[in-house]
Amino acid sequence: MTRRAILSVYDKTGLVEFASGLAALGFELVASGGTARALSAAGLPVTAVEQVTGHPEILGGRVKTLHPAIHGGILARRTPEHLAELAQHGITAVDLVVCNLYPFAATVARAGVTEAEAVEEIDIGGVTLLRAAAKNFEAVTVICDPADYGAVLTALQAGDVPIATRRRLALKAFRHTAAYDAAIATWLDTSAVDDIETLHATSLYRQQPTTPPQTALPETITLAAERVQLLRYGENPHQQAALYRWIGVEPTFVQLQGKELSYNNLLDLEAAWAMPQEFDEPAVAIIKHTNPSGLATADTLVEAYRLAFACDPVSAFGSIIAVNREVDLAFAQELGSLFVEVLAAPGYTDEALVWLAAHKKNCRVMLARRGARPCAPATLTLRSVAGGLLAQTPDDRGVDESTWRVVTRRQPTAAERRSLAFAWLAVKHVKSNAIVFVQGTATVGVGAGQMNRVDSVYLAARRAGDRARGAVMGSDAFFPFADGIEAAAAAGVTACIQPGGSLRDEEVIAAADRAGMAMIFTGERHFRH
Repeated sequence: MTRRAILSVYDKTGLVEFASGLAALGFELVASGGTARALSAAGLPVTAVEQVTGHPEILGGRVKTLHPAIHGGILARRTPEHLAELAQHGITAVDLVVCNLYPFAATVARAGVTEAEAVEEIDIGGVTLLRAAAKNFEAVTVICDPADYGAVLTALQAGDVPIATRRRLALKAFRHTAAYDAAIATWLDTSAVDDIETLHATSLYRQQPTTPPQTALPETITLAAERVQLLRYGENPHQQAALYRWIGVEPTFVQLQGKELSYNNLLDLEAAWAMPQEFDEPAVAIIKHTNPSGLATADTLVEAYRLAFACDPVSAFGSIIAVNREVDLAFAQELGSLFVEVLAAPGYTDEALVWLAAHKKNCRVMLARRGARPCAPATLTLRSVAGGLLAQTPDDRGVDESTWRVVTRRQPTAAERRSLAFAWLAVKHVKSNAIVFVQGTATVGVGAGQMNRVDSVYLAARRAGDRARGAVMGSDAFFPFADGIEAAAAAGVTACIQPGGSLRDEEVIAAADRAGMAMIFTGERHFRH
């Protein structure tokens, strides 16, 4: 009995070779549109879909394969009842479906794509073919990936495709269509964001941020990500790990040199890259375990690096460094003999790359890509929990001095206000309970992740040492007791910025007044768990 294959593909990689193998095995090739033309041009015998359906393509090709003569042949079980019904209607059973879909994710990732262009790349017939064939994997082999052509053809040449293989291919097809639908749903959910690049590039330090629209969190979150890299292990060697990327999203970074990135490198890189993007001025962030061991801005990257490094030279060993300017030879050489795990920048001069390759060949040098449009919920940050996800809007607030309220008798000086603005941006990138001590526009002490706030103050003061004298302090949340302010004052801090809102605010303000400290309440919190 002649076996029938339905072929309808956008990606024609390996198509002619695979179809030639099928024809040699006696398969009848039924194909639609461009697939039929490609096979015919290769000299293969092909039956057009409209010859099977008795109906031409309509609506500019939107409807081609959606017909009982196609889907009845795919969905029929090989039972006497179903086979008799096919015979009654003159329908031939289908044994193999080869289909891949319009490139929707790639289309919407393109800069400047219109809504009409995106909508036209939503595949209907192809998804239906795949789902129908995958549902009937008991009798039908479905292929959605050209990489599977060789294995399937080898199995057919040996007799037939084993049921275990058909089931695996069906699972792959369902995952493929699920990811495709998720990409469409995500695009519809985020297509109102017209200028992602402008959103990410906006300075939050010198400009007052606009208030984001208050949109409700969606009732359903549809996600699709593809595994792009198996990692050696996770946070620890006994854990397995991989990097997944949202379907249709191009990588944020391109690796120019160095060893393979680890799970922990990727987490630290994410944290590091966000910090210097807060500032217009040249900025350097030095990261350990997602916390800054140093963060600074200055007139040049070299000077910013020196200031950031001075905050905690010990912790800078084995760090991740991110900057917001092109790395030149002077900056690369400034790193000297410091062991750096990852260096991330928006650009590198040729001379810098040559020096890094010669002197830091194991350092993972990452180039940040500009202009890539995300195809995942850009308005949400997600975290897995047992049985589901937590979702929230990003903490993308910057510095808005119009909301600041000086609550102490002493007003901060102009220099203190500038440092307080820097501290307010820096502290939101530190794990709570978070405290930073700042001189000028550089951290001199960081207290991160402590179970009580006063211990974070002690840690920051210890790290700062003599540099705490005349420093300002930023706190990501209010001080529940006056002890944190008293410890900061004892270390030499002269001004503080914090949200306010404690039941003991009056006691905290009184402690600041006794110390002659200026204090600003911002009215908003920056917890980072």
